[in-house]
Amino acid sequence: MTIFKTHLLQGSLPQSWRGIASAALLASTLLAGVNAQASTVTVVMQSGLRVMDPILTTAFLTRDHGYMIYDTLLGVDADFKIHPQMASWTVSDDNKTYTFTLREGLKWHDGAPVKAEDCVASIKRWASVDSTGQVLMPMVADIAVIDDKQFEVKLKEPTTLLLEGLSKLSSRPAFMMPKRIAQTSSATPITEYIGSGPFKFVTSEFKPGLKVVYEKNTDYVPRSEKSSWTSGGKTVKVDRVEWIGMPDQMTALNALQNGEVDFIQQVPFDLLPLVEGRDDIKVSVLDKLGAWTYFRFNHLYPPFDNKLVRQAAMAAVAQEDVLKALVGNPDYYKTCPAVMGCGNPNANNYGADWIVPAKIEKAQALLKEAKYDGTPVVLLQPTDIAMLSAQPVVIGAALRKAGFKVDMKPMDWQTVVTQQSNQKAPSEGGWNIFSTYSILATSGDPFGNTTLAASGRKSWAGWPDVPEIEALRLKYAKSVDPAERKEIAAQIQKLAIDEGVVMPLGQFSIPAAYSTKLSGVMESPVTVFWNIEKADK
Repeated sequence: MTIFKTHLLQGSLPQSWRGIASAALLASTLLAGVNAQASTVTVVMQSGLRVMDPILTTAFLTRDHGYMIYDTLLGVDADFKIHPQMASWTVSDDNKTYTFTLREGLKWHDGAPVKAEDCVASIKRWASVDSTGQVLMPMVADIAVIDDKQFEVKLKEPTTLLLEGLSKLSSRPAFMMPKRIAQTSSATPITEYIGSGPFKFVTSEFKPGLKVVYEKNTDYVPRSEKSSWTSGGKTVKVDRVEWIGMPDQMTALNALQNGEVDFIQQVPFDLLPLVEGRDDIKVSVLDKLGAWTYFRFNHLYPPFDNKLVRQAAMAAVAQEDVLKALVGNPDYYKTCPAVMGCGNPNANNYGADWIVPAKIEKAQALLKEAKYDGTPVVLLQPTDIAMLSAQPVVIGAALRKAGFKVDMKPMDWQTVVTQQSNQKAPSEGGWNIFSTYSILATSGDPFGNTTLAASGRKSWAGWPDVPEIEALRLKYAKSVDPAERKEIAAQIQKLAIDEGVVMPLGQFSIPAAYSTKLSGVMESPVTVFWNIEKADK
């Protein structure tokens, strides 16, 4: 980095190298402030953190931030079993009344005790926007505080959705916050970041998009059970975790190789050979179930307010083309038409004949039938995350080949995150298509899978309005029969494909890379930093 810095300041680098050099200089400036103690773990996450409210967005980075400083009432282990986390529960004989009891020793980061009223307020804020919570709350007769340690949820009818929702891994987990913060409208970002979780957010060191610092919460009392996914003991064994923003992936890998950072959350597939086989670096897929990638239409405005046009766009894109551009190595990907994930109990192949391969002639015929008039398609294009930058390029090329007019809008991912909720017309700064990915661990049912909510403007970004899907989701929530649930899921798959609610683009696994000085790195669908130790050498 010193050589780059000298030549950059002297203006003697070739123009083509100056972008890399600038990134290296930025990285060296940030790393200069990193605490050099062995008990500091320095991390490069998928992008720089700017959106801080984990209830306001479904973005994975904000979710990961949430797991650092907040805790959840319930947790899920690697066998998908639900366990007490902040609270235990009992249920009445008729399965309609759940009583939750907070465990001893829970404190907010400002020193105040965690109370039942905080949890009730947090549940209500989460449920007002979450795809699971929105279906759950009409099934709730009452939610009330009993005393400081207990609260009660009375259901109108039995459902498994209460425990499933409160233990939700992603994307939005039901994080608990102090009542004064949780009473913030779910449409308004919170401005105070106080939780009861294993780390504390260090406000004074926060540099949006560049640096986030978390310190060990010395008041946190871990559970005694073995840690698994989001359940069990969240034991912090380092003093600090620092997230350093490095938009240039090569700079990040160089920093890992030089010992300047300890952990890279996502390694671009084309750069894997640089770190594979090294004695001082471990490359590992920590989420063994993997992820699926997809794109979403804005159903509110032309041209995708027309179902035929949505189907045309879906028929135009080949999954294999997307996966080759995104991953390249077939050891890390496979095509899949299932909106709830191939390999999951609700997997279904409906639509495979025209949404896995490209069907350009079908797309062109559908556009003709729909009388597509050349309305531009505004396609959001994140440029700073390797796992998200390839999809829009391939999608855009395929749409043009089918006859669409496409307007690519390059921006960083955190800007895409803020744009997702923009319901203005594309001509007024809105959008028509964006692509992203979700973890398969939470996509296997119609509630954990955020893309399947279809209640119009109350739904997640894209705002599909398909009452039949909403009726089926409610039916699924009320069912306790696995065979019946599978049949309901099959009906939802068909509607989701036919109505263009979501376009699956295939499945893949994401490798992480980290220094062998780290031990205790957990395999989990979400990136967590409890239980990690760092050796001096």
